[in-house]
Amino acid sequence: MKLDYLSSSDNSYIDSLYESFSQDPASVDSTWQKFFEGFEFALKNGGGASLDGKTSVGEFSELELRKEFNVFRLIQGYRARGHLLAKTNPIRERSAMDAKLEIENYDLTEADLDKVFLVGEFVGLGRTTLRDIVSFLSDIYTRTLGIEYTHINNTDIRRWIRNKLETGSRIIDHPLNKKMRILKKLDEASAFENFLQTKYVGQKRFSLEGGETTIAAIDAMIQTAGALGGDEIVIGMAHRGRLNILTNIVGKSYDYVFNEFEGDVIKFEDQSGSGDVKYHKGYTSVLTTESGNDVIIKLMANPSHLEAVGPVATGFARAQIDNNYGGDHKKCIPLVLHGDAALAGQGICYELLQMSKLESYSTGGTIHFVINNQVGFTTNWNEGRSSHYCTSLAKMVDAPVIHVNGDDPDAVVYASEFAVEFREEFGEDIFIDMVCYRKYGHNEGDEPKFTQPKLYELISRHENPRDLYVKKLLAQGDIDQNTADQMNEEFKQLLSDRFNNVKQKSLAKPKKGPHQEWKGLSWSKPGDFDSSPKTGVKKTNLQKIVDVISQVPEGFNAFRKADRIIGNRKKKWDKDTIDWELGEALAYGSILFEQGSPLCLNQ
Repeated sequence: MKLDYLSSSDNSYIDSLYESFSQDPASVDSTWQKFFEGFEFALKNGGGASLDGKTSVGEFSELELRKEFNVFRLIQGYRARGHLLAKTNPIRERSAMDAKLEIENYDLTEADLDKVFLVGEFVGLGRTTLRDIVSFLSDIYTRTLGIEYTHINNTDIRRWIRNKLETGSRIIDHPLNKKMRILKKLDEASAFENFLQTKYVGQKRFSLEGGETTIAAIDAMIQTAGALGGDEIVIGMAHRGRLNILTNIVGKSYDYVFNEFEGDVIKFEDQSGSGDVKYHKGYTSVLTTESGNDVIIKLMANPSHLEAVGPVATGFARAQIDNNYGGDHKKCIPLVLHGDAALAGQGICYELLQMSKLESYSTGGTIHFVINNQVGFTTNWNEGRSSHYCTSLAKMVDAPVIHVNGDDPDAVVYASEFAVEFREEFGEDIFIDMVCYRKYGHNEGDEPKFTQPKLYELISRHENPRDLYVKKLLAQGDIDQNTADQMNEEFKQLLSDRFNNVKQKSLAKPKKGPHQEWKGLSWSKPGDFDSSPKTGVKKTNLQKIVDVISQVPEGFNAFRKADRIIGNRKKKWDKDTIDWELGEALAYGSILFEQGSPLCLNQ
């Protein structure tokens, strides 16, 4: 059979694949194995032609086999480019993307839609119509969740992702208890922001409104991590939504957040950085998941600018993995929350990813969650970056990227659980790009309509994710209006009670989170600065250090210049002409000496 209907690249590619399959079926991807198995089945049943033959094949004519190939190409097209058609933007239509997934691009016509195709086997449908195949692929790849994964070089990862997507439910439909938990987290997120807006008008808080589904997403990650045996999640994030995460995820008391808005800062021993503004602070707590496992949640302090906290969070996670979990990366998961403009625009994000797989820096995979507001400060996305997606740099480390609509909490929670399972399975980075919006300006005192009048006109008329989710649950018969209203009112009453406690100066001491201090170190107190500690080192100890650093190991042939530098250290010491290089080496050596390093003790 001739393959003139394919492009020349497709022709040679498929020929080479079939040749490899003929010699060793395991040498080609599983989808191509199935295709060629089906092809040869058709040949055997039809009586006689080969892939490069020229006659028709029994029940399969050359035209029909040509169509089979084209439907298979369509399937692969959806897997590679379906995300371009996914309905991920809750506010406005996505910019036109030439995904080329219309059947006409594959030499198929409307008349083919009701024909039965063997390649339905590749998506688990068996022999079925093209209409069913397209419907299935659309449900999986182009609803409110789209995924980029075919760029990944690791075949096992691609297969895992494809099987998880295509062998699960076509429609994301969580059990009722999980839906109720999602609604509870949306209630908490939405009511908390509304309460602050009502009580503290105009005060900066970098609201999460428009992106409240973030709270349900992180909660789902914690629950999944606990169920899979994770012990700790280290979170790094900038300002947006920080107060909401502090209270509704990490567990900082609402009383103390309200107290800070009142202008009072009460410092306790377990609150580091209390002198900083309220949306810079960190916090640590222990949460008991529904699986019964305790998970430590560590929100890193972030007084620095935007993405600077990413390396801090991943570095802390690596230290925890090494020091507390015996090198088991599955026990401690770094989670970095990004802004879309900062992720695309700040070089530190590239540096973080570029170093993420190095032996000294790897964490066994970081989960990157993008709160994609579609605006960077006051700049529209298409005026702030060249790439279509803010997550394009994820491809440099072969990380999968899930794009998901922030107004679909079910899909966001699915993506969050997916991300934790993937990270624990493969020890690799993964990105979630949650497309949402920012209800106010950069902060609550800014007027966004000055620079984004059209976008913010749409936002002003848009319902929040919580209300939309209630409508969805009502339509599905999962909940009644009275229950939804009662849940919301009970939480509002809790906030009101906590607010009254603050007004009445009736605050309980906050519950302490776990401390994992470096050995021999503790938080400083004002009196610690009244006098200088003794920092001197005995000369006899320095002599021992010099003896170690001025020689090379026995049997090791050092580079001539390096040998001269090492030898000069002894001469400098003997002549009492210590320079910066030697002084620095002695300082490091003295620390090792005090820690009992065998390099020094053996002298």
